[in-house]
Amino acid sequence: MFDFIIPAILVILVLILLTTNIRVVQQSKAYVVERLGAYHATWGVGIHFKIPFIERVAKTVSLKEQVVDFAPQPVITKDNVTMQIDTVVYFQITDPKLYTYGVEHPMSAIENLTATTLRNIIGDLELDESLTSRDHINTKMRSILDEATDPWGIKVNRVELKNIMPPKDIQDSMEKQMRAERERREAILQAEGQKASQILVAEGEKQSAILRADAAKQAAILEAEGAKQAKILAAEAEADAIMKVQQATADAIKLINAADPGEGVLKIKALEAFAAAANGKSTKIIIPSEIQGLAGLAASAKTVFDAEEPKA
Repeated sequence: MFDFIIPAILVILVLILLTTNIRVVQQSKAYVVERLGAYHATWGVGIHFKIPFIERVAKTVSLKEQVVDFAPQPVITKDNVTMQIDTVVYFQITDPKLYTYGVEHPMSAIENLTATTLRNIIGDLELDESLTSRDHINTKMRSILDEATDPWGIKVNRVELKNIMPPKDIQDSMEKQMRAERERREAILQAEGQKASQILVAEGEKQSAILRADAAKQAAILEAEGAKQAKILAAEAEADAIMKVQQATADAIKLINAADPGEGVLKIKALEAFAAAANGKSTKIIIPSEIQGLAGLAASAKTVFDAEEPKA
């Protein structure tokens, strides 16, 4: 019976040994394998078999981009202002072998390197420059850290200054300065608003005056045209009346000529005209144009009167 138990136990042990030495490497991970204490290989994604008692997985490395947030570090600016700055570093392991054997405690090394680099950069800048040059500081730190961590198999993709905390008195001064700046800007905006309002009011009054002047001009033009039309109509009416009078006179003359009046009738009409002219109150001197005719008329009248008187 023991002849069957011992081989079965051996088979089970071999199966357990084989299954425990099979490794499946997941996506975005890498295994650093040592053989007899020396680096042997880096296993990528897939299934691998480890030789028992000879090979071992020295380190499991994540190939994903990682983010580490370091505690605030005290730094001194060029103008001797001490402030606290904490940084965030985005990095990725590109060489698992160098990451495993290149440096002891890589995260601590990166943290110390970041603090040292930050102090060197901020030490060359004044406070105002430090507060307004974040992009410059981030770019410079990323370049220096990436170059320094390259022998460790680490690539620094990005560095960000998370917080910049000046001393309390500096913060108070900055707040007062910002408040004064906001008040100044508010005053400028109010002045510009009043200026714009006054300009708009002046432009409105100007446009109103122009419109009033145009209206007065149009009214004067219309009034002048009305007076002109009235004079034209009055002149046309007067001319029409004169023409009608002249036409009536002409028609009367035609009728008289057609009736063929005698010389006596014409002389009587002339005397009537003289009587009508002399009827006014003012003194008038009338000299007839046909003096001989009037003289003849007077002689004829005298003859008639003499014939009618009784003889003595």
